[in-house]
Amino acid sequence: MNPVIGLDVAKGESQVQAYLERKKPYKKSFKVKHNLDGLASLLDFIKEVEDISGERPPLVMESTGHYHTPVVQYFEDKGYLIIIVNPLISYKTKSSSLRKVKTDIVDANHLCELYYKEDLEPYKKRGIQLANLRHLTRQHDNITGMFVQTKLQFQAVLDQVFPEYSNVFGDLYSNVSLKILQTYPTSEDILSANNEVLTTKIKEFCNSRSLQWANQQAEKLMTAAAQNPFQQALYSSLALSLDMYINMIFEYKKHLSLLENEIDALAKSIEESKIIQSIPGIGEKIAATIISEIGEIERFNHPKKLVAFAGLDPSIFESGTFKGTYNRITKRGSSRLRQALYMAVKCAIRDCRKQKTTDEILPRNKKLRAFYDKKREEGKPFRVAVIACANKLLHWIYALLKNKTSFQDIA
Repeated sequence: MNPVIGLDVAKGESQVQAYLERKKPYKKSFKVKHNLDGLASLLDFIKEVEDISGERPPLVMESTGHYHTPVVQYFEDKGYLIIIVNPLISYKTKSSSLRKVKTDIVDANHLCELYYKEDLEPYKKRGIQLANLRHLTRQHDNITGMFVQTKLQFQAVLDQVFPEYSNVFGDLYSNVSLKILQTYPTSEDILSANNEVLTTKIKEFCNSRSLQWANQQAEKLMTAAAQNPFQQALYSSLALSLDMYINMIFEYKKHLSLLENEIDALAKSIEESKIIQSIPGIGEKIAATIISEIGEIERFNHPKKLVAFAGLDPSIFESGTFKGTYNRITKRGSSRLRQALYMAVKCAIRDCRKQKTTDEILPRNKKLRAFYDKKREEGKPFRVAVIACANKLLHWIYALLKNKTSFQDIA
């Protein structure tokens, strides 16, 4: 016999279907909760299938973000083989049927049938360090996105209260800028205070700068207040919103700083991160994102599989004598890995001065820049050339991680 158990995982529960062998289901499908009692009852059922078939059945389920993690953790500790299927693969199997039926019971049966039809690879657990690094980098990306949205909303309110304020400080979102704006949100508040008071406040909020600088900023602030078309806030709600957004920006900055410190500390203890940073153009943040998304390099036995995981492999369309020539990349892999590689390529091919005292210009990564120039000379558009470089960079990363060697940038 060749038993298997399919689990259609949902939030907090799973639909279970067992097969003793192909086209031979065992008992009726049932649901279990993702708590200790539910998983214990599922374990009893699995042992029952194991006793009847004489073999330990693997568990097949779709990748569902984080809903399947309690099931995986529980049964991995028990020594069971876990197979996590890409939803694209299972969807194509379901769509091959002429009948259009979509239920949890049908999905659990399809997963069992997929096990017999396809050569599925077992789930490979990530190391604790890389899993933690992945969670931290993804959380950093999520909070950064919310931070950007908050700054845009803040700017929209500021344009209705004090648009001239944007030109006072070099960085509108610096601590001293936000604290001064929170203390004096309108032109009326600033003009009611004198230059000396403003200078003292600015110096208090930014003690690292000189008193002369604080005085210059106070003068610029008075000038901006005098030129502001909104001498008084038209709506009190705008002042309330401005104060709220400033507090939110401070909180986001604090949380992002905490995450960045954790990411840096964890990345320094991971050898793979140091190897990737040896490639010119890749810094700590990008290296941490790349290695956390790739995970253990042993999961890939060929660089093309890593390229496909990143979604950088070209889509191919051929039918009969027709062969498509306009082929985009599949974009079916990790979007965060693609984004990190894209940024790494742009940093690597960018020109920089050899030394501050000379005018000699050199690219950060000579090899990658030469490859980029070659693609551009062939007539490739900028984005096509950059994607080709990302593909090349990923092949280098694969080789470096496999051989545990550092990159040599030789002209």
